[in-house]
Amino acid sequence: MAKESTFLNMSVTLFAVCLIASAILGGVYAVTKEPIAAAQLAKINGAIGGVVPEFDNAPSDEKFDVEVNGKKSVIYPAKKGGEIVGYAVEASTSNGFGGNITLMVGFNPDGSIVKTSVISHAETPGLGAKITDSESHFVTQFEGKNPADPNFKMIVKKDGGDVDAITASTITSRAFCDAVNNAYLAFCEANKNNVQVEETTPAEEAAEVETTNASEEAQK
Repeated sequence: MAKESTFLNMSVTLFAVCLIASAILGGVYAVTKEPIAAAQLAKINGAIGGVVPEFDNAPSDEKFDVEVNGKKSVIYPAKKGGEIVGYAVEASTSNGFGGNITLMVGFNPDGSIVKTSVISHAETPGLGAKITDSESHFVTQFEGKNPADPNFKMIVKKDGGDVDAITASTITSRAFCDAVNNAYLAFCEANKNNVQVEETTPAEEAAEVETTNASEEAQK
């Protein structure tokens, strides 16, 4: 004869199922935690190696956090023979078309950009996702540029700057500029005595341009 269900035995059964499921999830997490962390570290180290001059230290072992305007970035100092040869800065922006974009930006000690690398993004395949193409003109145009140079405005040309945007992906292009600028602000914070920094971000400059244009249109 089947045992009659009661609130108590149903509760006990549900508790047992949840307990077993939690144990399984905990076990899976314990098994995969280290491999996932190792894979992420390898990805970070690969990005560092791709954006700064040759080094002989372990930048990821000497990393430190920097916060500027409420935005946190991670700085990886690259050294050779004990001397700083560059900085890899992990910075992000939430202004992408698909949300957050995280970059690794390499700087020479004088603040000029060596190279950039995309760590993560959610941009549209075939359009905004072109930011991952390290050989594209959009990506390579940042190389050798110094954000402190008054003759180089790190915002897209549509907003009055000097950066060629990706065709049909202006929002992504603006966000990329914003992430690079966030990296530069972090670099400056870590080198306060050596470099000058503009407080206005590309996103703020773009907003100012749009406001000015709208005002001019209203006056016509």
